Amino acid sequence: MTSLHTRRVPTDRLTQQITELTGAPSDGEAVVFVHGNVSSSVFWHSTLTTLPDRYRPLAVDLRGFGGTDPLPVDATRGVRDYADDLGALLDALDIERAHLVGWSMGGGVVLQYLRDNPTRVGSLTLVNPVSPYGFGGTREADGTLNSPDGAGSGGGTANDAFVRHLAEGDRGEDSPVSPRTVLTACYVKPPLRFEQEDAYVEAMLTTRTGDDHYPGDSTVSTTWPGVAPGTRGVLNCLAPTHFRIDDLHLIEPKPPVLWVRGEDDVIVSDTSMFDLAHLGSIDVVPGWDGTPAQPMIAQTRHVLDQYAAAGGRVREVAVADAGHAVHLERPEEFGKALLEVLSA
Repeated sequence: MTSLHTRRVPTDRLTQQITELTGAPSDGEAVVFVHGNVSSSVFWHSTLTTLPDRYRPLAVDLRGFGGTDPLPVDATRGVRDYADDLGALLDALDIERAHLVGWSMGGGVVLQYLRDNPTRVGSLTLVNPVSPYGFGGTREADGTLNSPDGAGSGGGTANDAFVRHLAEGDRGEDSPVSPRTVLTACYVKPPLRFEQEDAYVEAMLTTRTGDDHYPGDSTVSTTWPGVAPGTRGVLNCLAPTHFRIDDLHLIEPKPPVLWVRGEDDVIVSDTSMFDLAHLGSIDVVPGWDGTPAQPMIAQTRHVLDQYAAAGGRVREVAVADAGHAVHLERPEEFGKALLEVLSA
């Protein structure tokens, strides 16, 4: 019977927690799953058990999440702290080449790793990934900054009440911004509820909070909405002033890329409910000055279209009636698409 095993792996950067299958072949093709923001590898556990025996699947906790060391995040490097941690883990496990699967923020991490280490990636699967131009603060498909300082992105855009509920370990759903409520209202398309819901909430609660972690620090901006990125923490490493991958088409070799997204995602969307510009346009955030919402889907498509035009293979799979966690909401459709790119 297939079972999951969790262990901590020392690397030359930090000790990282991974979950893998007992009995998986050590010489199998490695498939490494990277989770998103405010989560952990727990969100990949059910997926790990679905791959054929020829593969060696494992899921990692990023720094500051799950059981991995909570080292601070230097946001001036974009997501490279996470991407370099991933490389150190592969080295420690003697994995020379791996298939990478990244969800949400994890999509940005594996994109960065591919950009920096193309020869070590067998294939890349993006699951509702953050835009290659970061989260917030940009317009148009090419990721044009709304303001030179990145106003509208970074640590100052987080909901303070949500951060407080995380820090306090709130497991209930009385508040509209409790972790459980955000999970059921935003990570998936309602009214879906999971049998593993408690485990997913516990995974969310492993998120370290503060200036060095989630959400990070911030600065004051003279441009609406009045906040700009700082230099530390999670949301700042996703700010477009720090994270931007607009030259993916230049890498060689070009492994195949699969992009899977839920069509009803409210987090990564052209009308994201987490983008202050969109919230301003619907009168949720006051003082809106007409700044357009970030076209997140269009931006990802722009970068991947360039990749394809330069000779890369790209497949986009849009899953109807699914939200941000499409791999959990539609596991059969996701699994079928994943196996196709793994064997491409």
